[in-house]
Amino acid sequence: MGTAELRLCAGRRHRPDLRMSLSHPEMNDLTERIIGAAISVHREVGPGLLESNYEEAFGIELRELGIAFASQPFVPVIYKGHQLSVFFRPDLIVDQQVVVEIKSVEKLAPIHRSQLLTYLKHTKLKVGLLFNFNSDLLKNGMLRISL
Repeated sequence: MGTAELRLCAGRRHRPDLRMSLSHPEMNDLTERIIGAAISVHREVGPGLLESNYEEAFGIELRELGIAFASQPFVPVIYKGHQLSVFFRPDLIVDQQVVVEIKSVEKLAPIHRSQLLTYLKHTKLKVGLLFNFNSDLLKNGMLRISL
């Protein structure tokens, strides 16, 4: 299991420790820093704002931490070896290594995980983070995916 999704263990549900991911352990320091930045934003502004507000605040936090990122980069979509004329734009690509998708919805849905997986496929990156800032506690609205 390479994700931070809920799983059954010894008869009870729990979230695996994000630092203990079995795949791509070299990414743990970076993803911990990204998660810390997201938690700082959530603590400062709280839930209930637009996704664009969180994205801008998150960018400020990453800059203050000295973490490189691209906001809404244009990424080509390749279909059967052909580049399509329309690009997609993930919310952030951090340090050219991690796709970050930001949501502000009542509850994360399976399509949000699928969207992040698609973004990882097309960027050829191996680690993605999904944050739902419209959660009382951000830890209840985050997902780490490793391919």
